[in-house]
Amino acid sequence: MNPERMVYEIAVWLKEQMDLANAKGYVVGLSGGVDSAVAAALAVKGVGVDRVLGLIMPIESDMVADGEKVAKSLHISWYTHNLSLAYNRFLDGVGRMSNRREITGNLKARLRMCDLYYVANIMNYLVLGTGNRSEIEMGYFTKYGDGGVDVLPLGGLYKDQVYRLARVLDIPQEVIDRPPSAGLWPGQTDEEEMGVTYEDIECFLSGAGDANTPEQNIKMGLMQKRSEHKRRMPPIWTGL
Repeated sequence: MNPERMVYEIAVWLKEQMDLANAKGYVVGLSGGVDSAVAAALAVKGVGVDRVLGLIMPIESDMVADGEKVAKSLHISWYTHNLSLAYNRFLDGVGRMSNRREITGNLKARLRMCDLYYVANIMNYLVLGTGNRSEIEMGYFTKYGDGGVDVLPLGGLYKDQVYRLARVLDIPQEVIDRPPSAGLWPGQTDEEEMGVTYEDIECFLSGAGDANTPEQNIKMGLMQKRSEHKRRMPPIWTGL
């Protein structure tokens, strides 16, 4: 499918999802990266600029300027909620039991999810997810964090396809060029944390794994298998 047609169909789908839920719009977390920018732009196409709200949620990170650039380029309203105080008070309250980055990073993602749903509930909006297929299949998201959303317009797209949509949607070039990052700690990038590139993942998922090394394919196969629980609803015991 060509990018222009994809933009149209996803935009129509987002309007349908909003209407089915009897909601009034979408709220989206803006990190300043290409995924959140494309997701927000698709929502604008689908439901209009006045029905899309951006939330910029820094937690001991500098994402405000990048998020504001995206919001301004799309002409949408936004709020900046600095969650650093809530994050640190939570850790102080439970005794700072771990300093492992992956654990504190998950906490940050879950605090952002709470903020998104708080605003969404007030406004009768849906929470717009920004995850793409490459990340979802590798389990590169936080369960009940950035994975806790109402709709995933990019969930069926590889990262390369997201970039194609970004160009069609006139996303600023500096946003497209920025190394993908969840903004969970200074200097963090998606590919470095995963240990594979988005190109490697697309080759693996699309059946073109011969372009990767056997070691890479084994690694990604394990990542996909071990993260399967993230892509399913919790199992329910039905023994009675």
